[in-house]
Amino acid sequence: MPGFLTHLIPGFTSRASLMLDVVFLAMLAVVPALAFSIQLAKKGKYTAHKAMQVVLASVLLIAVGAFEVDMRFYTNWRALAEPSPYYASGAVGWSLLVHLIFAVPTLVLWIVVTVAALRKFEEPARPGSHSRFHRRYGMFAAYGMFLTAVTGWLFYYLAFVA
Repeated sequence: MPGFLTHLIPGFTSRASLMLDVVFLAMLAVVPALAFSIQLAKKGKYTAHKAMQVVLASVLLIAVGAFEVDMRFYTNWRALAEPSPYYASGAVGWSLLVHLIFAVPTLVLWIVVTVAALRKFEEPARPGSHSRFHRRYGMFAAYGMFLTAVTGWLFYYLAFVA
């Protein structure tokens, strides 16, 4: 299924599929939402931080799941990327590898941090014995998410826009 960003943004052309466009935009929303959620925690608004993190984790899990199903069974992303001037040189493949180096560990880390927080923090959400672990690994997950987004956008550009 063809993407929608080409039709949405005047002068923009892309060969990306619908799910590639959805994930591109989702990450554009997730990064600032994640930064805002971290600020909520720093201001002591733990319940709001928790609610926002649960929503972000749920949305990302659904988006990544749908994206993986689409890429594995419905969309031949290589055929869409082949017209790129960066495809034959291998730059598209390398950019995907770099993206996956950040994306896979970040996904695992985010799941670990989220599940541990849901299990170990009391209700209502407030600091406790798990806070040090959560703060440290939550920040690793946040930085990983930022790098996942940036490398994903680079891959998107090299493969489907250039």
